[in-house]
Amino acid sequence: MIGISQKMLIQQLRDLEKDGVVARKVYPEVPPKVEYKLTKDGIALRAALKALKSWAASRDARLSVKGAAG
Repeated sequence: MIGISQKMLIQQLRDLEKDGVVARKVYPEVPPKVEYKLTKDGIALRAALKALKSWAASRDARLSVKGAAG
């Protein structure tokens, strides 16, 4: 896994579950199996997150051009 430890990923998923953004389903298997899915609230966030991603990409592009010119 690149960029995030398993411990941090689990912590973030648990926080999202607590906030009602994802639902967690545990299967009684060996080894343990856990699935996450977006809740209705999580799905409703998708448009806002896409807009934020677009804003960040355009900001990065502007900063790159500004940095190259300066």
